[in-house]
Amino acid sequence: MDKISKIFSKILPIYWAFLTYMLLKPGEENHEYWFMFSGIDKVLHVSIFAALGFFFIATFPKIKFSYFFQIILIYAFLTEILQEEMGLGRSMETLDIVADTLGCLIGYYIYKIGIRRFF
Repeated sequence: MDKISKIFSKILPIYWAFLTYMLLKPGEENHEYWFMFSGIDKVLHVSIFAALGFFFIATFPKIKFSYFFQIILIYAFLTEILQEEMGLGRSMETLDIVADTLGCLIGYYIYKIGIRRFF
């Protein structure tokens, strides 16, 4: 395991646990702030899954792309299904899964391009 993988092997489980908590915690009434706009939740999904994808591939750089993609996609589906089934004010949305998928692909390619360019 190289130096980068060792660092991210410590970050990934903490981030993944925090992300799971945030995705499954009871829903709250959103307050309107100046920076909020329609679709901000999709931007957040893309962002948090881009970070997850980046951390995951940085931790396991030799994993096949198909396995990487399946693991992240299963996680995205599972969290959306659990949001619906837990009945805590959250709901399953297909566009969230699309945003999650797009985010994980962005994180994957940022890592791949960044490694080629800087290492």
